[in-house]
Parts: sequence; structure tokens; C-alpha cells
Amino acid sequence: MNTAQPSSACSHVLLWVRDLHQAVANFRAAGFEVTYATAEASAQHAHIWFCQGPIIELLTTPRHAWLFKWPIDCLAGRGAGRRMLRWAAQGEGFCDLALLCEDPALAPRLKGLAACGVSMGRTVNWRRTCADGSQTRFRFVYPRHDRLPFLVTPYSPSQHPAHRVHPNGATGLAAIHLGVHPDDHAALHLLAGDDPLLRLQPATHTGVQAVQVTGLAHPLNLHGAQLLGCPTAQGDCHA
Repeated sequence: MNTAQPSSACSHVLLWVRDLHQAVANFRAAGFEVTYATAEASAQHAHIWFCQGPIIELLTTPRHAWLFKWPIDCLAGRGAGRRMLRWAAQGEGFCDLALLCEDPALAPRLKGLAACGVSMGRTVNWRRTCADGSQTRFRFVYPRHDRLPFLVTPYSPSQHPAHRVHPNGATGLAAIHLGVHPDDHAALHLLAGDDPLLRLQPATHTGVQAVQVTGLAHPLNLHGAQLLGCPTAQGDCHA
């Protein structure tokens, strides 16, 4: 058994924005329901939830994020600080991809990845106090290569709403278009396997290029992120 192979699919697509509150307002104006991940006044993350499948996470970073590079490397392993600085350096738009790994499978996954030559950082146990005062827990691990997707366990308790149809008709992500540098193909396959939502394309840098959103009648470009229309079934998606 190859323990490096993933046991589940994408968790969320990360979208870096310069001003989180302005981005939340703009996405809401475009017909998305957006929920702050923590208390609104101090929030640095917000979520576009769907009732199932991967979600979109809006995030920003502190103005003086470079001061946190070494502490983050100490917390999450070498390359973690470089990853965070890259999010802001490349400007607004999709900046990362999180791959779901069930909590009991995380340790064997990491062992299998190491055996296959994919260097990973430290496992970080994280607790978040949500905007309503409730708490959720999860763990995540960054690859040392800062452009490869990272692993995250499901939120506990689950944060997916039982029902969610956005005012613009969006009901979920139908596809994630991921550019892949030729040197990253092998590691990416070990991390993500054959996830049907991932549409791989050759690129000079590995990273999310666009997402297709089921139920979205017309494409949008918000804060540097391309959201492609997909009005009905996945087979009917268009740009």
C-alpha cells in the first residue's frame, strides 16, 4: 500500500486580498454569502461556504508580515514563512490550495510522502474562535516547497452549512484549474492523486489559476481571482 496517496479531495482554495473587509463587501455585492472566520473587527480570514466540497477562503496578512517569517518557520517548518510572504508578494488573487486529509490518516500520509522524497514541515495543531464564539480545531502541514499544495484535516466540528445557495446561484466548485511547473508533477501527484476537481495545466509556476463555480451564470474577476461560470452540470461549464 502506498501511504503517500491521498484519502480525500480538496479542502479550500486560498485567495489573498489586500483589504479583507473591502474584499468581503465586494464578494457580497457580487452575490456571495461571506462569513468572517473570527470576530469581524480583527479578522484576517473569511469564507465562502458551500454545503459540501471545497470552499473559497479569503485571507490577508499583516502589513509587516516579513517580521513573522522566522517565527512561522519555527512553528510550521522551513519554507512556511516563505510561503506566507509569497501570498502577499504576488498580489491579489488565488495564492494556495489546501488538500483534505482525515485526521487519523495524517501521520501515515506524512510518512509515505517522506519515503517518496516529498519534504514536509511540522504538523501544526490549530484552534480558531469563530465569529459566533464557537471553536473549531484542525491540523495542517506545509510542504517545504512553498508552491506545492498543503494538507489540512477537516474542521472539528464541521463548519459546512446544511444548506447554502448564494444569491448569485453559486452552489459549489466544479473545477479548480491548477498550473503545474514540470518539476512539480511528481510531488503534486503524491499529494493530490487523481482528484477529479483538479484540472492541471503546464505553467511556469505551480498555483491555482481559476475556479469554476457551479450555478454561477457569468464569469467574475474579483480581487485578481478568476471565477468561471458553470450554470448547470459540470459538463456544461464554460469560461
